[in-house]
Amino acid sequence: MWLLRSALRNPISVIVLVIAVALCSILALLRMPIDIFPNLNLPVIYVAQPYGGMSPAQMEGYLVYYYEYHFLYITGIESVESKSIQNVGLLKLTFHPGTDMSQAMAQTVGYVDRARAFMPPGTVAPFIMRFDAGSVPVGYLVFSSATKSVAEIQDLALNRVRPLFATLPGVSAPPPFGGAARTIVVSVDPSRLRAYRMAPEEVVQALNAGNTIVPAGNVRTGDLLRLAPINSVVTNIKDLLNLPIRTGAGPTVFLRDVGTIEDSSDIITGYAEVNGRRTVYIPVTKRADASTLSVVSEVKASLAQFQSVVPPDIKIDYEFDQSSYVRNSLLSVVKEGLLGAVLTGVMVFLFLRDWRSSLIVVATIPFALLTAVVALWGAGQTVNIMTLGGLALAVGILVDESTVVMENIHSHLGQGRGRAVAVLEASKEVQIPRLLAMLCILAVFVPSFFMTGVSHSLFVPLSLAVGFAMAASYLLSSTLVPVLSTWILREHTPEAEDAPSLLHRVRDRLGRILARLTANRGLTISAYVLGSLLVIALLGPYLGREIFPRVSSGQLLLRFRAPVGTRVETTERLTLGVLHAIQEAAGAGNVSVTLSYIGAPPPNYPINTIYLWTSGQHEAVLRVALNPDANIRVNEFEERLRKLLPDKFPGCQFSFEAGDIVTQIMNFGAPTPVEINVGGPDLAADRALAAKLRSEVSKIPALRDLQYDEPLDYPSINIDVDRERAGQLGVTTAGVGRSFLAATSSSRFVTPNYWADPKSGVGYQVQVQVPQSNVSSIQDVEHIPVTQGAAAHPLMGDVAQVGYGSVVGEYHRLNGQRMVTLTANVAGEDLGRISGELDSAIKRVGEFPRGVKVTIRGQIGPMKQTLTNLGIGLLLAVLVIYLLLAANFQSLRLAFVVLSTVPAVICGVLFVLLVTRTSLNIQSFMGAIMAIGVAVANAILLVTFAEEYRRQGNTSTAAAIHGARTRMRPILMTSMAMIAGMVPMALGIGEGSQQTAPLGRAVIGGLLFATAATLLILPLVFSLVQERAGVKSPSLDPDDPASAFARSSNPVPGGAA
Repeated sequence: MWLLRSALRNPISVIVLVIAVALCSILALLRMPIDIFPNLNLPVIYVAQPYGGMSPAQMEGYLVYYYEYHFLYITGIESVESKSIQNVGLLKLTFHPGTDMSQAMAQTVGYVDRARAFMPPGTVAPFIMRFDAGSVPVGYLVFSSATKSVAEIQDLALNRVRPLFATLPGVSAPPPFGGAARTIVVSVDPSRLRAYRMAPEEVVQALNAGNTIVPAGNVRTGDLLRLAPINSVVTNIKDLLNLPIRTGAGPTVFLRDVGTIEDSSDIITGYAEVNGRRTVYIPVTKRADASTLSVVSEVKASLAQFQSVVPPDIKIDYEFDQSSYVRNSLLSVVKEGLLGAVLTGVMVFLFLRDWRSSLIVVATIPFALLTAVVALWGAGQTVNIMTLGGLALAVGILVDESTVVMENIHSHLGQGRGRAVAVLEASKEVQIPRLLAMLCILAVFVPSFFMTGVSHSLFVPLSLAVGFAMAASYLLSSTLVPVLSTWILREHTPEAEDAPSLLHRVRDRLGRILARLTANRGLTISAYVLGSLLVIALLGPYLGREIFPRVSSGQLLLRFRAPVGTRVETTERLTLGVLHAIQEAAGAGNVSVTLSYIGAPPPNYPINTIYLWTSGQHEAVLRVALNPDANIRVNEFEERLRKLLPDKFPGCQFSFEAGDIVTQIMNFGAPTPVEINVGGPDLAADRALAAKLRSEVSKIPALRDLQYDEPLDYPSINIDVDRERAGQLGVTTAGVGRSFLAATSSSRFVTPNYWADPKSGVGYQVQVQVPQSNVSSIQDVEHIPVTQGAAAHPLMGDVAQVGYGSVVGEYHRLNGQRMVTLTANVAGEDLGRISGELDSAIKRVGEFPRGVKVTIRGQIGPMKQTLTNLGIGLLLAVLVIYLLLAANFQSLRLAFVVLSTVPAVICGVLFVLLVTRTSLNIQSFMGAIMAIGVAVANAILLVTFAEEYRRQGNTSTAAAIHGARTRMRPILMTSMAMIAGMVPMALGIGEGSQQTAPLGRAVIGGLLFATAATLLILPLVFSLVQERAGVKSPSLDPDDPASAFARSSNPVPGGAA
């Protein structure tokens, strides 16, 4: 009450405060980060461990295993998942919600150091990185040149551009993709080695002895302390040709006698291509707390600086800009909110029929929103789709507070009172009911603060946005609205107020309908309850379920797998054919740009596997951006390609993945929405069960791209060394292995050697290898010399059995258990129904082998957890509201009466979602919760007035009809205004607006049904429940005059319960 009187006594202060808050909001908007999602605080850490040359089995057994063992000691760990391929192992650590991730990261680093003590010599430290929304690229820096080689571009991108790029605010910069690292390559000829009776290992040892890093010394000459470096590492790489390999008896053999030196690149394992041409690119990623728009703006502004540090024949472009989608999505929400505010104002004007009143009501909307922005800034929130969605959602509710006050002021003015008196009395009369209504709406958001995981991260910003806006609206309707009403409203005459109108006729009509319904209230209420249960039971199962609404950003991502073991050159040729087929299917000019990565990232850059995982050189990932005016639906286009590509490329596999930033983030690192893991102690048993599951799961019509995620039968050449024979010939298994590694891969994996470019000061590795063209068959392998000081000069075939075979190309493990993974996409169906069909398919397989477990992962697990959290939150919200109402009314029965409209809200939400083919997801669930809050607020107004009228000595039926007739206009105004405000959002016309459309649709459906129930059903429930209620207060204080136990009166039985 003091707030109202203080505002009326200090009106100028009220105006000054409102203007000050508006100015502060501008500062807040300029400083708040802008992004598509709030910080999700995903409890995930990635560990990428390289070891060049290690086979998948070696990576699993000698490195990954020790990490898994030690990581299970980390506090809060939920699961440890790993993938092992040649050269690299990737581990994904998932923690329980609520885990202190700073502490988890520190413990992870500590246990990494401990685990490495058990690993093979030469194991380097892994890359450790938290996964969050920033791990998804928001664009790509693309380098192209018609004259420079890919290796040259890679070196310039890594050592000149990346240092500038990585220092930009908010940027996280992985190494470039597409080129192999610059390397000094010593190519030896096997035939020359055989002629000199030497092995590649001897060349490696000679290089290590003749080109080695020795620290500089110091020599004191007089007063000077001179630095004394020694040329233990050559300055000119050609000097390595003069390195002696064998000395002593016989002629000296130099490196030039058996090989050549070339300033080249590491062994090629993959290529990056833009529009079908080889290139190099750097993914633009950001920190979790950075703004997408700010980061992209900084990168674009720095393009000229990047361009200045590379030769002019290299061009740097920014492609696949995700900021435009983020910006357009947020602008769509803003436009929908503004249009909703306009429609809300029009609706208020139609009811009040007074432009001054409408202006006052509408004026509170922007000021309430700006106040909420300041509060969100203070709470550390960002501008994202959830906070903007909350503010847009609040637009319709914000008029509730002001509309109730304004409608009551008009009623008092119609009674002939002066403006100041009418404003004061009307505002006082509804202040407590408004506060209760606001608290009830806010109560529906309280459970979001107790949610865990992604649900908590998504809902809390939205809840704060709505809560701050509503609190600001309440304060404005208690201060600014009375001040402006006193200044600009006109006084009414009783005669004018009594003039007949459509509203009066509707009010009278409502009274007559209620009078007839109350005569059969038991039947009507029973029909309402049974009808609600029937609607929920019939419509509920047909409603789709998913985490987040599906969006279309005009981009598609295709994972292409050639036959397992295919060389990268062949995979590249096939990939170009796939791109050509996609362009033909899209039509001329409809493809804007394509970006491909073919093969596996080199072992030099293991962190790149976190951003893009491929299992080998047979795999490629293609990103295609369609022109905005192409008029192609991505999901329909994908279906066309699913039919086209397998026919054109037999033996190859295709799988589409999320191409838009929203779905990539909501996938939480999973490539497809459906993953089936078959894990157990025996990999053979896992594979057999996985094959049965694949057969059953393939019968589900809506599943697409069903395939194994890992290559289980990778072609190999197996070398089985006969240790006894090798010993007889004077060689060791270690010597045989090192010679074989240098001949077929690179010596740097076991014996690193270095050279520093004197021009740039950048260090590069020197490695010994045999040209790949010289070792291309079993016979070539058998003729690799393995001599190591032995007199017999044996070849590989003399000490080992060499033959073709197959091995597992990629090992997947979960919490230490090997597993086989099936992946699949979903088309034309929701995840909820697919989840049920998968459960049925798994049951049809029958009993599993002992120790084997089948787990459904991907999006299905997070979806179930999220919707369960929301369901529990909804029940808790209703319970909180019930307790709040009971405390306010001091009556459990009146609280029940107010909640009698909740079934209507649920029916309305289900009906509209089903009609509009909208799934039940995070957004629609939040819309349902909001609709319940608004419905309860409207019900409170009616019940409050009805109960006051009943306590004046009227029957419950008369009081119910009186409450409905009296509060019909504000209830209709509030509901219709909010529905009008939600219409632009529900239509989902703008880019990215599909994300918030379910929210608007749920609110509209819930309020339409709830408004009808509030005016037609709630009065009947009130009449029935309060028919025998007393008029005494439930107070137990004998000094309370209203108490049934008051000293001055005898106890009256039948008091309110």
